[in-house]
Amino acid sequence: MNALTRSALAYWQSSIGKKLIVAVTGLAMVLFLAGHLTGNMLIFAGREAFDEYAELLHSAGHGALIWVARIGLLVVVVLHVWATILLTRENKAARKQEYEYKATIQASKSSLIMIWSGSTILAFIIFHLLHFTVRVHSGLAEIGEKSPYDMVIAGFRLGWLNALVVLFYIIAVTLLCSHLSHGVASMFQTLGLRSKKASGLIQKISCGYAVVIWAGFISVPISIFLGFVK
Repeated sequence: MNALTRSALAYWQSSIGKKLIVAVTGLAMVLFLAGHLTGNMLIFAGREAFDEYAELLHSAGHGALIWVARIGLLVVVVLHVWATILLTRENKAARKQEYEYKATIQASKSSLIMIWSGSTILAFIIFHLLHFTVRVHSGLAEIGEKSPYDMVIAGFRLGWLNALVVLFYIIAVTLLCSHLSHGVASMFQTLGLRSKKASGLIQKISCGYAVVIWAGFISVPISIFLGFVK
């Protein structure tokens, strides 16, 4: 093992290293979500606009870049969840006595919720890839080859099975945005961009961003399921 590898391993094993990994992977997901939501909103512009957007994504880099992005996203989320779990375990191991202050107890509960919501988000991403990318449902695969727009409509339109899918999307996106409302502010702090003076503004930005992402992402399955988008 060379010196560079040993240094990288030592940094990963440190709390600072794990916090930085959580912050950097969090930033990557924040940027991805903003871009992904922008593309998803084209579903309201109609079949032609959405299909052109889908074609642009799938043709980039002769079809290779979209898979690089998908695999990269999975790696980022796994690292984010893994580092968060390790940090929480370290914090529990370092604690020598029970918490005495309510604020500290609340922080502990928040960390626990972050782990569960992060794990649910990872499961949601895998499900989302199976749903619209791998297209495990043969019917969606056939439709998707002709029109990605029609595939999305078929994936969410009225039906008892799709009702469960839509419900899962709503729950997962809600947990994601709950995670974001806390995580974005924490990310600023870890990266050294949060001061006491700017703390209030950053928290408002964090909550505002989470609300926009939540409203945007759940609007697609709900609008299709209720028949507003056909």
